[in-house]
Amino acid sequence: MEGRRVLIITTSHATMGEGGHETGVWLEELAAPYYALKDGGAEVTLASIRGGEIPFDPRSVPAGAGQGSAEQPADQQEVPAAVRRFLDDDQAMQAARNSRPLAEVAGEPHDAVFLPGGHGTMWDYPGNDDLALLVGSYFDDGRVVAAVCHGPAGLVDAKRGDGQPIVAGKRVSGFTNSEEQGVGLAEVVPFLLEDRLRELGGTYEKGPDWQPFAVRDGNLITGQNPQSSELVAQHVLAALGLGAGDDDQRVRERAYQIWEEEGRPHGRHDEHWQRARSETGTGLGAAAQGFRDADRPGTGEPVEMEGGSAEDGQRTLGGAGTSGDLTTPRP
Repeated sequence: MEGRRVLIITTSHATMGEGGHETGVWLEELAAPYYALKDGGAEVTLASIRGGEIPFDPRSVPAGAGQGSAEQPADQQEVPAAVRRFLDDDQAMQAARNSRPLAEVAGEPHDAVFLPGGHGTMWDYPGNDDLALLVGSYFDDGRVVAAVCHGPAGLVDAKRGDGQPIVAGKRVSGFTNSEEQGVGLAEVVPFLLEDRLRELGGTYEKGPDWQPFAVRDGNLITGQNPQSSELVAQHVLAALGLGAGDDDQRVRERAYQIWEEEGRPHGRHDEHWQRARSETGTGLGAAAQGFRDADRPGTGEPVEMEGGSAEDGQRTLGGAGTSGDLTTPRP
């Protein structure tokens, strides 16, 4: 399926708390999905809350890796290949230096929205009415809503058409309390993301700290930490019908099931893929990651929501003291 459009929205917030600790987007959480989506056949639009230059957390780039805790403990800050690729990519860097503001791109048609993390999101995702309206609209419309690590901070104010939080009753993941404590920032962030997602009625799920973990519930896809960035993007591709045929999808789903059945071990992907191929009796084409949940929302048809759905992409933000309208046309 060609022509799928994904809107990536990053933080514009560059400092953390009152101490002025530098932060921003954790670059792996932008770069890995950016290339996974583009390489998988999606068209990517890069935006940020305020527009302009996107702040990179200095510890997420080669020059600053290992010089203090942020999304990962200092001694675990390896720089992934996707980050180096992004920094060497003139087109990507130009887009990051001149990102479009959320308010400008919200009215353009996209099939999915992706929210990378970085601690900056904890300050400028919550309380942003445009973001809450857009996310709620996409969710009600059956389009894909995805977030990784601290990116689910962009879900906490989003509501369905019936006024309930979009995460209520949904399986969700995000940066864990123990990971926040592990980087020494549990007392710095405005709230603990795991706690907030639970408070909003989400069925919070997690894997081991600093290991890839993602969960998909209908058209909502969330990942736990930086290591989950590409996995979340691969879920998005599958939900959009990109990057895999039916045989590939069956292998992905069975490989993911095996991984879960065996307690989500690390470093046994090849073994799980071989077993999945054998059990499903299929070959393997472009598939490269494991998945679960065979539903494919967000592929062009709106989803009927209990309590009503968005009409023509027009949404009003519910909740005490906040209201507004935002038109989010479908492609």
